[in-house]
Amino acid sequence: MSWPKSGGFWWARDDLGFVDGRLNLAGHDVARLAEAVDGPLFLYSQARLLTNMARVRDGLAQTGRPFRLYYAMKANRFEPLLRALACSGLCGVDICSPNELDRALACGFAAADISFTGTGVSNRDLERLLAHPDLNINCDGIGMIRRVGERAPGRDIGVRVNPALGVGYGDNARLIYAGQHVTKFGIYREQWSEALATAQANGLTIRTLHFHVGCGYLDGQLADWEAAVAAGLAFLDDLPDVTTVNLGGGLGLPHQPGDLPLDMARWAATLKRRLGSRNVTLAVEPGDYIVKDAGLLVLSVTNVEMKRDVVFASVDGGFNLAPEPAFYDLPCEPVACVPRDLAPAAWRPVTIAGNINEALDIWAAGQPMPPLVEGDRIALLNAGGYAAAMSSDHCMRGAFSERLLEA
Repeated sequence: MSWPKSGGFWWARDDLGFVDGRLNLAGHDVARLAEAVDGPLFLYSQARLLTNMARVRDGLAQTGRPFRLYYAMKANRFEPLLRALACSGLCGVDICSPNELDRALACGFAAADISFTGTGVSNRDLERLLAHPDLNINCDGIGMIRRVGERAPGRDIGVRVNPALGVGYGDNARLIYAGQHVTKFGIYREQWSEALATAQANGLTIRTLHFHVGCGYLDGQLADWEAAVAAGLAFLDDLPDVTTVNLGGGLGLPHQPGDLPLDMARWAATLKRRLGSRNVTLAVEPGDYIVKDAGLLVLSVTNVEMKRDVVFASVDGGFNLAPEPAFYDLPCEPVACVPRDLAPAAWRPVTIAGNINEALDIWAAGQPMPPLVEGDRIALLNAGGYAAAMSSDHCMRGAFSERLLEA
């Protein structure tokens, strides 16, 4: 249960909160924007995502190393948002499929500013990727190294390794990419000599060392994250031609009361300490950290009804529109857009239920909410990343609108 903190709500900030009793994002009245569309609406604040981008860049600058920042497109591929990032000049883009490559190029990113890191890459994928000589390609396995070499001998590549240590939000195993359990990602130390021999046999030069250990880590997990980074950097000893170390993404942000924002100064100090005197460019590819808290999903209340001793508020959108709460058990924070009472004493536990005919389609159970009636609008916070981009048309209820609130 997430009651408001004294003096305000745990999630409120300068650009997100109540103004005259109405929820505002980036200076816009959320309920009024939702009234202009029929059905679920995703709203994204351009100013917020640029602020988040600048915060990462400031942290990277503190490492004392040259750096490259790539935005992970899989988090949110809304074209106006991508065009805004391309126009900002603050970042390149990280992709994981040829179709994402096509979209990145169409939205204004140059191939040289795009980094590909994918898994299960087919030969047809490789042909499309290798058509762009300036594209940065990180190979996820030995077979991919060999197949790149067969098609483009002499090419520069990156290699993704698995340091066998990982971390994720709340130590959630489904958010950890490298750790106790063997995962599909990257090349383990046990196969490392074979990977190096395969690259050499095919005339490939390894210019980038890449590893990504998990998603959503916060301050309490920085020590574990540092250990994973150290294990990843150990692969550098065998890579004399590497010019870039790509740490992947995974930077987390608060999802519930008690979560503190990631301390970027501490994060940067960790990198500076671990990189030491290594003469490399540092690259990162955050997605969630850039867009998640820049977005809301606005839904309409369709029914409020007591079932036994539980009050259910049904809404016109289900887990298929933003699957993370159902897939990963990530906390979901529903907020009434025009609450009838801002005093917590007037609130009662409510279960917010979606419109998909599945038992798991519950946004939040026992969530303290002000009184709700049919037609009210509820905003689900932290819906800017891994929501619309992961959506499906399950039960043929996949329709939604998106809008970028320009800075």
